Amino acid sequence: MADLGAILTAIVTPFDDDLRLDEDAFVAMHRHVCEHGSHGVVACGSTGEAPTLSDEEHLRVVELACAERPEGTTVIAGTGSNDTAHACHMTERATELGVDGILSVTPYYNKPNPRGLIRHYEEIAKATDKPILLYNIPSRSVIDIPNDLLAELAQIDGIEGVKQANNDNLALVDGLDVYAGNDEILARTLDIGGAGGICVASHIVGDEMRRMVDEPDSRAEIDASLQDLFAVMGVTTNPIPIKAALNMLGHRVGGLRLPLVEADDHESAEIRGVLEAHGLLGQQAAR
Repeated sequence: MADLGAILTAIVTPFDDDLRLDEDAFVAMHRHVCEHGSHGVVACGSTGEAPTLSDEEHLRVVELACAERPEGTTVIAGTGSNDTAHACHMTERATELGVDGILSVTPYYNKPNPRGLIRHYEEIAKATDKPILLYNIPSRSVIDIPNDLLAELAQIDGIEGVKQANNDNLALVDGLDVYAGNDEILARTLDIGGAGGICVASHIVGDEMRRMVDEPDSRAEIDASLQDLFAVMGVTTNPIPIKAALNMLGHRVGGLRLPLVEADDHESAEIRGVLEAHGLLGQQAAR
């Protein structure tokens, strides 16, 4: 299986004051996360607000990520869709741009049955020679891929892993690298022999999350110390909290495109309180 790295940041897409793609801010954030623990990034996933990016913007973000990636790091592109033809097109284009892997979410809203899922991923696998990570996130896509179906999908050439965002399904699956899809199960995923995590909090505590990989004897202690931060990143819909936190910390990531809205006063206060408790705002002031 391809070594895509253990700590992969599902990177935000920064916007300027007019909510246009801020390319310089994206490059800066990409460098920041790779300098602070990440082995690579996942561009244009849920955290990257892919649903409100045009295809042109989406592919430009992928192009920037590939062109500007620090040496030794990886780029995985989110190219999933509930339209198989569109998913194949985006997968082909991302492959041409030089990604190291593909993240492909289960089709949302139209709710395919297991036979439909198999056919969907068979077609996507034909569109690339890069490793494909399935993305199981029933909270967003309605359908869940049970582990026996994941094992069946693993028989398709090119499908090499899964981002598991159903905590109840977390288990090793024959033929797949398993990545934590939620930060709070990163330690559990590593403990059972999973490949790592596709993370959100790694934007701001990436060094600590990397230590959970590199220092297994300290993993439980580090995990316990970060659970409040992981929790506050879910105080409202992702990526609202992480963008709020990054802006508080002085990173230029801008606002969100509708239908997502910025954190309200209560949510912002919760986020700020946890950042303060971890000494992160003080570190920012010192810089």
